[in-house]
Amino acid sequence: MSTDAEDRALPEAQDLTVGGCAALLLLPEQARWLYVFGHGAGAGMRHSFMQAMAERLARREIATLRWELGYMTAGKKRPDPGPVCERQARAVCVEAAERFASLQLVAGGKSMGGRMTSQAHAIEPLPRVRGLAFLGFPLHPAGEPAAKRADHLTRIELPMLMVQGSRDKLAEPELLAQTMARLPTAQLVVIEGADHGLDIPPTRRGDRHPYDQAAGAIADWLAHLDS
Repeated sequence: MSTDAEDRALPEAQDLTVGGCAALLLLPEQARWLYVFGHGAGAGMRHSFMQAMAERLARREIATLRWELGYMTAGKKRPDPGPVCERQARAVCVEAAERFASLQLVAGGKSMGGRMTSQAHAIEPLPRVRGLAFLGFPLHPAGEPAAKRADHLTRIELPMLMVQGSRDKLAEPELLAQTMARLPTAQLVVIEGADHGLDIPPTRRGDRHPYDQAAGAIADWLAHLDS
């Protein structure tokens, strides 16, 4: 999987309903992997971050199924309770496993989307999902350092990838290190200077955009799972 794929033509994203949830499928022709990609608490599947990551992964021949939690589709600002979100994450993953049987599946997503997916998997393994990939896992609310939100990850035996910003206010570095020490199947990639949204102010960016770093980390991780 190349990390220098900016000139690769992209297919059109397809609007779908998967597991009762609105979804967007971006399926490159040569894709072997499908990332079931949940959004964060404050922005839906069409947010610029979600689109940018889906496009960068597509250029690396990784398909994405961006899906939207019901409260977001309904225009509500407050997320539904955890069990409701977990059931929706499961329903999407179950249908994706059946509907895209020719593709290998990983699941997870941005912030809350990744956390709800992993909580669903910790309760009962999601079918055919071979790994969980998190983009900015939210260990705690801003200003309230704790690591209880990651306790369920210790019950997960799948390979996991955490891509975190070094300035993430929802994952204090010391707590993140303690969390990783409890997760023998997890790999951590830290993007220096990035915040919880995996963004870096343009004046502080180097030659490589932080989203490219994140997409490259997922591609490298999937290549390792493939080996």
